[in-house]
Amino acid sequence: MDKGIQRKEVLTLLNLMTEEEYRKKSAEAISGLMKDPAFLAAETIGMTISAFPEVDTFDLMKQCWAVGKKVAAPKCYPKTRSMDFRLVENMDQLEVVYMKLQEPIVSKTVYIKPDDIDLLIVPGVVFSKNGYRIGFGGGYYDRFLANYPGITRSLAFNCQIAEAIPVEAHDVPVQGIYTESGFINSEAVVE
Repeated sequence: MDKGIQRKEVLTLLNLMTEEEYRKKSAEAISGLMKDPAFLAAETIGMTISAFPEVDTFDLMKQCWAVGKKVAAPKCYPKTRSMDFRLVENMDQLEVVYMKLQEPIVSKTVYIKPDDIDLLIVPGVVFSKNGYRIGFGGGYYDRFLANYPGITRSLAFNCQIAEAIPVEAHDVPVQGIYTESGFINSEAVVE
């Protein structure tokens, strides 16, 4: 199936969720992640500032800060379709940019090298059980993951997990996915 068609079908399903379902399922996926040994050991966690219908990362950010973890969020550069991560210490360091996404304010945040991010939470729209993903189509994370040496996880809802998705040479799978039903160890999935 075509990536664009799969993306559209899953986004349609996600948009049918009620606010209550969205909050409950987001909390369940995040609860699983927070018990992950990689999460517990991580000092610095990279994550996108979510926008509906992605699993809500605002609560995750607050919980990270509450237990003394550093949070790094991506700053995207549309002209080059690249991004880097910046340390965010509070919500006042975020601004709304293109497509209503929130990103770090460069003048209020500090750049962090990819090597210094212990755990990266990778967003996506559709995921295969072996960790490949269809994102929103910009290719930012694919470019970043090509040189990221650390541990990767994703947060998703059950309806975002597909039997198979098209895989291209530049695609880098995530190592595990948390949904409201539990953990998918994508490194253990054999196709």
